[in-house]
Amino acid sequence: MTLEALAEQIAAAAKAKGEAITETAREQAKDIASESAATNAAARDQVVARAKRESDQLSVEVVASARQANQKRELIARREVLEETWQEVQEKVGAADLAGRTDILNSLLKEAESAGGDMILHPVNTDRKALTGKGFDIGDDVDGLGGFILESSDGSILLDYRFDGRLQEVWEANLGAVNKLMFGN
Repeated sequence: MTLEALAEQIAAAAKAKGEAITETAREQAKDIASESAATNAAARDQVVARAKRESDQLSVEVVASARQANQKRELIARREVLEETWQEVQEKVGAADLAGRTDILNSLLKEAESAGGDMILHPVNTDRKALTGKGFDIGDDVDGLGGFILESSDGSILLDYRFDGRLQEVWEANLGAVNKLMFGN
């Protein structure tokens, strides 16, 4: 065999070997690309799933926050309405022309008579005229919506017959019913 034939044979073998290596590399590249595409698809699916979960959670949180803010605004509005109503009730009870005012004062005086002893009656200014001459020494005026305070002559006993405290007790005892009447719940 000549040198030229040997060189051609080596070249042919090298070419065949190169083509085999190239073909193997192409097949490996296809496998790698296919595997990469599958990995990318799985990673994309995970990212999309996580983003959806986070979006759903955020949506739930936003809705809950909005509900809570609405409830807070509603409670504040209700409190304001109740406070306005309380102010109106106090104004009406404190008005000198309150219907039945004389009857209320007479009832309180009858209750106060059971206290007995040497008591000084301190009227709310609005009721001074109606309470004068009712069997008690009259003292200085006191603040209030109406009624009076009885004080022992030595100052050791103080009995409150003003409308304020009684109205507060009635308001607190009936606040649930007032709430239901005004807001339906």
